[in-house]
Amino acid sequence: MTWLVTLDVGRCTGSGVCAALASGHFAYREGRSVPPEGPVDPDDDVLAAAECCPMEAISVTDLATGRVLHP
Repeated sequence: MTWLVTLDVGRCTGSGVCAALASGHFAYREGRSVPPEGPVDPDDDVLAAAECCPMEAISVTDLATGRVLHP
């Protein structure tokens, strides 16, 4: 199972919460968050980052089933 993590750059305000909670997956560059490039293995830190994003800019989808895990 793998997840697709996407970031709506139009909604992202650059709070950095995702990079703080899931530093292995998100980066913080030039005042904006940068999501992983490509699918990731399931990770509770990724879901926590998505759930804590103040702008709900992060989406997580299970690629095997197409099920949206967040939002």
